[in-house]
Amino acid sequence: MNLPESFVSRTKNLLGDEFQELEKALEGPVPTSIRVNDKMDYLPSDEKVAWCEKGYYLKERPLFTADPLFHAGVYYVQEASSMFLYQAVKQHFANARTVLDLCAAPGGKSTLLTQALPESSLLVSNEIVRSRAYILAENLIKWGNPNNVVTNNDPKDFNGLPGFFDAVVVDAPCSGEGMFRKDEGAIREWSEYNVTVCAARQREILTSVWDTLKTDGILVYSTCTFNREENEENVQWICKELGADLLRIDLNGNPNITVTDYGYRFYPHKTKGEGFFLTVLRKNAFIRSSQKNKKDDKKNIKFVTKSNVPTFLLKNIDRWVILPEDNLIKAYDKDRLNDFMLINKQLKIMHSGILLGETKGNDFIPSACIALSKIRDRENIETVDVDYRTAISFLRKEAIILPDSNKGYVLISYKGQALGWVKNLGNRTNNLYPQEWRIRMKI
Repeated sequence: MNLPESFVSRTKNLLGDEFQELEKALEGPVPTSIRVNDKMDYLPSDEKVAWCEKGYYLKERPLFTADPLFHAGVYYVQEASSMFLYQAVKQHFANARTVLDLCAAPGGKSTLLTQALPESSLLVSNEIVRSRAYILAENLIKWGNPNNVVTNNDPKDFNGLPGFFDAVVVDAPCSGEGMFRKDEGAIREWSEYNVTVCAARQREILTSVWDTLKTDGILVYSTCTFNREENEENVQWICKELGADLLRIDLNGNPNITVTDYGYRFYPHKTKGEGFFLTVLRKNAFIRSSQKNKKDDKKNIKFVTKSNVPTFLLKNIDRWVILPEDNLIKAYDKDRLNDFMLINKQLKIMHSGILLGETKGNDFIPSACIALSKIRDRENIETVDVDYRTAISFLRKEAIILPDSNKGYVLISYKGQALGWVKNLGNRTNNLYPQEWRIRMKI
């Protein structure tokens, strides 16, 4: 591996004699890790990620695209070091009601947050790049938790929500030094100038969203880089300039995680994962904005009566408010409706609540969102569990035949895990799998 000379000299100053061990590790194999959803009892290996309850290492990297369970949201492929967020949640904001994941694509930390937080918590996952926001929405839909919003906004757009969040997670865009082993492009793009630019941009991002965090709220700040400018020096700046106190994380017997004066570092020569930095802070400053959040007036909301939609799709139907959005029908948690409405008004929404389906004339077409949701009623929906070959055909959006099933909408599953819908016409089916999600490669 041809590392930039200035990176070598800077990192030698940081690590001293340990640098040779890091350099050797960067030449070694990249570990593969996944985090398992609670959709099914699934044990992929015996080797667990020590700092994350549902994290596992795989002995080799399979072709995930060829696994229907991957498309069903049974697990998420996530770099092991970044799963340390799980400890930050469990130790410092396990009961947070409203959380922002600001730089969320492609969805690893957001799916982890929905897993670690109570189901009643509302998670707003944001991505500024629209193409990446679509991928973020897809991954959260497949994960299946109900109280999610995916937005496509610049950080400054959150200024209209002062004091709204109990916790904010900022996995900041960075110079990517910790990804050198995994991504050769990160090496080519690295420069000392880029480190300086990234550090400044990170401070700008943090300043933009600081007032959205409640006083005494929790900030998790992380990067996938090694240098102190983007890590410890930025944390020191947050404490001094924005107003925050450093919080410590109990490492629970993981001595290979490096503790620094302002956070926690993961080095590939010490922990089984890529380079990563994370810290947890508690905001001690008052909200600077005098603007107050206003709850939306429900008088202007058009509700849908339960007789208008196939409510057999939902478990615990009385928990949900059903609303139309043009020809789309969505379900929202009654207890969080005001928050959903406020967010929908303030921000550019890519996904919000649970999309039940859309109406076309007198027909109601169920959505992939409810098919993959954990709140779907599993007992009152006709479901056909298919073999591997048929599952792949379905995920390629090819026509499949269900001669023994009733006509109408049928849920397709694999090993008991929902994949999506078809409309069975008897001699053929219409495959309703989303066009943008379909498998394109030959398997």
